[in-house]
Order: sequence, then C-alpha cells, then structure tokens
Amino acid sequence: MRARPQKPAISLLLARGSPSERGRGKDPRAPGRELNISPEYNGVSMACPSPSRGIYITYLIQALILLSAAYSLTIGEYFLGFSAGIAFLLTMAPTLVTRNTRLCLPWEVNLLIILSLYLHVMGHVGDYYVLFAPYYDKLTHFVSSATIAILAFFVAILAEQHGDIRLTNPAVLTFIVTLTLAAGATWEIGEFTADQVFGTNLQQGNTDTMVDLIIDLAGAMIVAAFAAVALARTDRSQFIRLFADPSSNPDQDHLGDDSGSPGGER
Repeated sequence: MRARPQKPAISLLLARGSPSERGRGKDPRAPGRELNISPEYNGVSMACPSPSRGIYITYLIQALILLSAAYSLTIGEYFLGFSAGIAFLLTMAPTLVTRNTRLCLPWEVNLLIILSLYLHVMGHVGDYYVLFAPYYDKLTHFVSSATIAILAFFVAILAEQHGDIRLTNPAVLTFIVTLTLAAGATWEIGEFTADQVFGTNLQQGNTDTMVDLIIDLAGAMIVAAFAAVALARTDRSQFIRLFADPSSNPDQDHLGDDSGSPGGER
C-alpha cells in the first residue's frame, strides 16, 4: 500500500477535516459551511462544497453578456445579438454538465470559461477588436487558450480516474498542448469559414492567423509548465478532489480505488 503523501500547498484548499465533520455534512474548510451532496459514484458519495462569494462574479459577467445580446438586437445588429446569445447559452454549459454528472466544477474554472466568452463578445459588440487592435485579440486568444489548457489537464486526470486509461506525466502534458492547439486551429478555421460565407473580416491575413496560433501555443505551454510542477509535487488524487471529494469515505484516497486489493495500488 502506498504511503500517504505529505500535505502539499494545495491541501490548504482541499483539507478534508475530521470524519465527524464529514458525517455531519459540514465543510471543514469553512466552519458552518454546508456541503451539497451529489449522487454516489462507485459507492462513494460526492460532496461539492457550496460556492464561495466569488461565484457572483460569474453571474455578473453572464448578465453583461446577456445585456450585450439585448443591446445588439435593439440597434439592429442581429448577427452580433445572435452570437452574444449563443455565448450566453455556452456560459450555462458548465452548470448543466456538472448537474448531470457526478463532478464538481470549481467556480474559478467556471469564471475563466465565462470570462473567455465575455472577452470575445465585447470584442465584437464593443468593437474592442478594432479600438485596441491588435492587443485585445491577442489577450482574448491567450485567456481562451489558457482556459482550454486547464480544462484539458483535468480531463486527462479524470479520464484516468473514471476509465482504464493510465497516462504518464509527459502524456498528460502532450495532451494539454495538443488539445489546446487543436481548439485554436478549429477556431481559425471557423473564422476563415465565416469570412468566406458571410463576408466578415475576422482574419487579417496569414500573419495575424499565425500569431494567434503562437499565442495559443504560449498559453498551452504556460499551463503545461505549471501542470508539470504540480504533477511532480502533488498526488493526482488531490486534483481529483477539486472536482469530486469522496467525503463519505475518509480511508479511501482514490475514488473507486480499492486499496485493499492489488488492483487498487499503482
């Protein structure tokens, strides 16, 4: 059986508290803070901590996106209004996904997703892409690529936890960079298609497209570098607890991991 690792820095956010606290449904990270208990997975109850007040920042940005859609429609910019409306619906996707799965999404990750969409919407509705060209576009690409890279990191970790995939650290880092670049390339293809079909001017030539992809690569590499350090210093189960905390079983370090059997050891 693997020895329990020393508490890393991330454990300040992930401290699990005593079994009695967990049994009462209290969040040991904040006295009196309730835990939302989600359905069981492999016999282990998932405990999602109630979101902090920071979640209201995400609500504010969602409201701003909705207002942007309404404003665009009132001035006759129906395409921009439609795009902003789609962006607003996309901001709801993380909430819908977590409600229909046994995962918990930290509000900070949700904030990054919504912020990426908001930057894109305001780039068109507020004409920021033109007013602050080319820097605003590059900022949007960097934030978006970093967000996708973070999501790719947790997808890799959770894929191993919930499936039969066993990824080495280099494989995880490669997956982060590859998925982020693939998303960036798909975005550029979408912009090119929109220019050809609707006569827009989203792409400013080959140089602009290549710089956008380089910015995407930079965001992916930065996240991959932090992920490499984190994987080297922290047990992977700590990252899993950001999304699903097996609070009902204090002796089980891994979700669905039977440490009493040979198959449970890694």
